[in-house]
Parts: sequence; C-alpha cells; structure tokens
Amino acid sequence: MNILLSVSIALLAGLLMTRLFKPFKLPDVTAYLIAGVLIGPYCIGALGIGGLGFPTMDAVHALGLVADVALGFIAFSIGSEFRLEELKKTGKQAFVIGIVQALVATLFVDLALYAVHIAMPDKLSLPQLLVLGAIATATAPAATLMVVRQYKANGPLTKLLLPIVALDDAVGLIIFAVSFGVAKTLLSGQVDLISIIVNPLMEILCSLVLGAIMGWILTQLEKMFHSNTNRLNLATGFVFLTVALSMLDFHVGPVHVSFSSLLVCMMMGTIFCNICPLSEDLMQRSDKWTSPLLATFFVISGAELELNVFADIAIVGIGIVYILFRCLGKYTGTLVSAKATKCEPQICKYLGVTLFPQAGVALGMCSIVASSTDFGNQGALIRNITLFAVLIYELVGPLMTRQALMSAGEIKPMEQHVKDRRQIKLEEAKNKK
Repeated sequence: MNILLSVSIALLAGLLMTRLFKPFKLPDVTAYLIAGVLIGPYCIGALGIGGLGFPTMDAVHALGLVADVALGFIAFSIGSEFRLEELKKTGKQAFVIGIVQALVATLFVDLALYAVHIAMPDKLSLPQLLVLGAIATATAPAATLMVVRQYKANGPLTKLLLPIVALDDAVGLIIFAVSFGVAKTLLSGQVDLISIIVNPLMEILCSLVLGAIMGWILTQLEKMFHSNTNRLNLATGFVFLTVALSMLDFHVGPVHVSFSSLLVCMMMGTIFCNICPLSEDLMQRSDKWTSPLLATFFVISGAELELNVFADIAIVGIGIVYILFRCLGKYTGTLVSAKATKCEPQICKYLGVTLFPQAGVALGMCSIVASSTDFGNQGALIRNITLFAVLIYELVGPLMTRQALMSAGEIKPMEQHVKDRRQIKLEEAKNKK
C-alpha cells in the first residue's frame, strides 16, 4: 500500500507543482524535480508518515524499476530521431559535434580540477579528477526530451540536438571507461588493457547488436497486428523486454560483457523507425502513453537528490568548479565544431546551452566508481560532487534548454485561440446543459 501511495503522491505532487510554477513559466520537468525534493527524505518525507512522500533513500530506490523503464522509453523515442533521410542531412554534423563537445568538456574539467589538485592535493587526487572529467561528458537525454516535447520544439537545432544527445551516451561510455581504467592504474600501479579498452568496446558493440536484433524482431511482429491498440501494446511490451535483457551481466573469460540500456533501446528505436513504414504513428501514440510514467520518473529523480552534499564546503567548491568548466567545455566544443561543420548561426550560438543538463548517465557512472573495490574510499568524493552537480543541473538545465530553443526560434508562442480552447469547450458544455 505504501508503494502505491508513494507513486500516486509523486505523480500528483508533480502535476500540482506545474500549476504552482506556471506564473514563472518554468518547464514542467523543473517543477517535477522540485516536487520530488519536497516529498523526499529531506523535507516532507522526514516526517516519517507512511505513504506521504519518501521517508528514506531506500524508499526512493525501491522505485528504481520506474526509472529503468522510463529511461528505456526515452531512449526508444530518441532512437526514432536517427531516420536515414534526416541523417543524410545532419549525420556528419551530429557525429562531429557529438564527439568534439564531449572531448572538450572532459579536457576543460580535467585542466580546471588539476589546478584544484595542485592547490589542495589532500582534497582531490589525480585519479579522482580524471574520473570526474570523464563523467563531465554525460548529458541527460530525459530532461532534454521532456522540454522538446512540452513546448513542441521544432527546427534545425532540435533535429540536430536529439541525435547528439543519443551519440553523447556512446562517447561518454568510452571516455569514462578509459579514464576510469587509467585512474585505477594510477592507484594500483598495474595496467589493465582489458578494462581500459576491451570492456567498453564490448559494451557498446553488444548493446548495438542487441538493440538491432530487438528492433528487427519488433518490426516483424508488428506486421501481425492491424489494431493500433495491439500494436501499441506490442511496442510497450518490447521496451519492457529490452530493458530487462539490458540488465544481463556476465563474464567471458577475462572480458566483462554488459549492456547500456540507453544504447540498446536507442538502437531498437532506430532500427524500428527505419524499416517499419507505420513507425511514426506508433511512436506518437507511445509518447502520449508514457507521459505519466516520465512525470513520475522526474519526481522520483528529484527525491533522489541528496541535499546533505551542501554540508561539506570542499565538495561545494569543487562542485562549482566542475559545473562551470563543464558548461564552458560543452559550449566551446559545440561552438567550434558547429562552425567547422558549417551549421546555421543560431545552432552555433545556442546548441551548446541545450547540452548542459546532466542526470541519469552521470549518476550511473559515479555508482560504478563508488562500488569499485579497486578505487577504495576515493569513490565517495566523486559521488558527492556528481550529486551536487546533478542537483544544480537538473533544476537549472531544463530552464536554460527552453530559453535556448526559444531564442533560436524553435519554440513558438502559444496562439491565443489555442489558449482559449479549453474555455470555449467548457462554455459549450455548460450551454448544452
């Protein structure tokens, strides 16, 4: 009963918060995150009233399945942006920008934190700064997609943004695996080429292969159904199945075989949308079905943000350096590579800002570090700095993304007749009575 109450209160609190923040014109995702903070363990949840919010972090983590499934649907939806006809126009630009902005963000954070390391070697070690630099590559696909959907953003910047966010995950995994491997080598003094090179390449390759297979099977099964309802049920079931299969984790000799659920579901969406002629209609129906799931996901994400990171001034200081130089790296890398690939001026100016949000992928990376026995107790600092950064990015990032899309002219003001549509319908219903 408590779990059902928590889920229902999470969704309702998020929806009510969007109304409360409507005068401030904030994106819905920001309202959901703030609602999550309020009902989390540090606010209402601290009262310990069963079902009213989340009293402990364990209660929040108990709903981790919601987050896994929501990210699966988000990745599936983003995968549909890799349509061949669109990639012929923007594929080269997305590929170059996606790689360059990730590398420059890592470089900027590494250099800035190295200066902090020199000034305070007892607070930040060289292995720690290398890992934080790698985590800086990650961009939150969920927050970006939610802003695009809410405001129905459309235009060249939006069409380039979503493939870059998807590519960012693959690039981030490689950079993180290499940096983490080098960091462990510095601690142990032993070079492990399998961990540094083979494992990350295997994860990406296996994820793409599994996603392609699932996308092909989904397309073949879709031909058996003619009802839109049954086709939607089939697609939904496949996303659940794919997320479950992505959790497989095993060893083949010294090689660790694992999967990225984001990459697997993105690849499934890409294959499905390129070989199924009715995929576009089905994706639109799926987006409507998943709206409450994504709202609940963001409220839970807000509840997961640990406010106690503010208690350590060293973490706050290092976190501020990390946030500022990651943003500077993302923007600079995007600006330079966008100009090099001859993107339109508004893309060069505003695309980098839309890549600031950071959440799930970064938290997944720092969880790997925190649970690593080879990294010892050094993972705790990385986790806390990442949590601090995610707290700031998640609350401010969606707002900056919306503003960038508006400045680029890809979010159109809602026309008055659209605003008044609900009022007209209410008056018509009243007249009928």
